[in-house]
Amino acid sequence: MVWRTAFAHPLPAAWYDRPTATVARQLLGRWLVVRARHGWRVGRIVETEAYVARDPASHAYRGVTRRNRAMFAGPGTVYIYRIHQVHCLNLTTREGQAVLVRAVEPLTPGLGDTRGPGRLCRAFGLTRAEDGTSAVTGRCLRVLRGTVNRTKVVRGPRVGIRRARSRPLRFALAGNRWVSTPRPRGWRSRSAVGSVPLRPVVVP
Repeated sequence: MVWRTAFAHPLPAAWYDRPTATVARQLLGRWLVVRARHGWRVGRIVETEAYVARDPASHAYRGVTRRNRAMFAGPGTVYIYRIHQVHCLNLTTREGQAVLVRAVEPLTPGLGDTRGPGRLCRAFGLTRAEDGTSAVTGRCLRVLRGTVNRTKVVRGPRVGIRRARSRPLRFALAGNRWVSTPRPRGWRSRSAVGSVPLRPVVVP
């Protein structure tokens, strides 16, 4: 089984131990793989948001709590929280920082709508039970390298928050129909620009 073989080669913890905005951008095109009770569920990450240090919109802004302790458990830890009866998937980077996975493009049939963090978790069957597990060594969820991405990356303000709304820490693949709404400015551009540059992202 191809996914079983690929599952053994996830992105390493050191890959997440970098500036959070850089990780958020470079997660685009990677494969989110979940081993569920009834088979494998796989999607290509097409939209993310970064929650960085000293960020008023971050759950870690006021320090460690029972809810957010996964954000302080080391790079590559899965942080899942529940809000408005839905769950949201995050991948931790440096201490108290994380990337929200907002949308994926389904790569296995039958996943349903995966546009938006709540729909994504519902489609993959992710709940608080996975909170605090590892995306590197965990038995349920891992992130794989995926394929080379030749699509333009667009960047804009985060959505669904009340604080620090203007910071351009949302990243998405231009033209991909699985990006959630409201879509970032420039999303309609489909111009190929070669592989996504693996350079640091400056956080304003």
